[in-house]
Amino acid sequence: MRKLKLKPFVIPSISVILLIAAIFASIMSLQTSNDFSNLPQQIDYVTQTILDNEIAVINTSTKVINPYVDESVTIGKYFYDYKADAKSQEKSIIYHDGTYMQNSGIDFISPNAFDVIAVLNGTVTGVSDNETLGKIVEIKHDNGYISIYQSLSEVSVKKDDTISQGQVIGKSGTNELDKEIGNHLHFEFYANGQIVDPTLFLNKELS
Repeated sequence: MRKLKLKPFVIPSISVILLIAAIFASIMSLQTSNDFSNLPQQIDYVTQTILDNEIAVINTSTKVINPYVDESVTIGKYFYDYKADAKSQEKSIIYHDGTYMQNSGIDFISPNAFDVIAVLNGTVTGVSDNETLGKIVEIKHDNGYISIYQSLSEVSVKKDDTISQGQVIGKSGTNELDKEIGNHLHFEFYANGQIVDPTLFLNKELS
């Protein structure tokens, strides 16, 4: 039998054809893998934070409010300031039983009894009824602050109560010490054990 013999140029030609076929197959495979037409049309994206509980890392402050909300309330007597002028000091003097005394707080007055509210969050540390000063409520606040409310006709809190800022603690009234100014609230404010002029803190921010 006669054997067939391939010519020398045939083998390289077959090799080239196989190589081209392999390259073509690879290209077709890549095109298929990059086809995005089959992806879902509706995609849910993450729109919420991962951490549910966020903690503030900046300092916060609290504003001290007035001990009343009634717009008819005005100031009848101011805190006695040793550095103030003589005219201002005259408006801060209390005369009682033949004696002149410096006013240790502010007297808020109004023709009618008005609700008295807490100027800050705190805890009631004392409730008493004094023959000369009237009913008294003392509230201790954070950072060494204490507020005292005197000349109350009614008290709606008791000792050890936890009080929220703006909560009604009683009603204004009269007392023997300042009976000439009629219905009023005598308000005092302490900072770190020292009595201070309330106007330096009322409607001011505390860090």
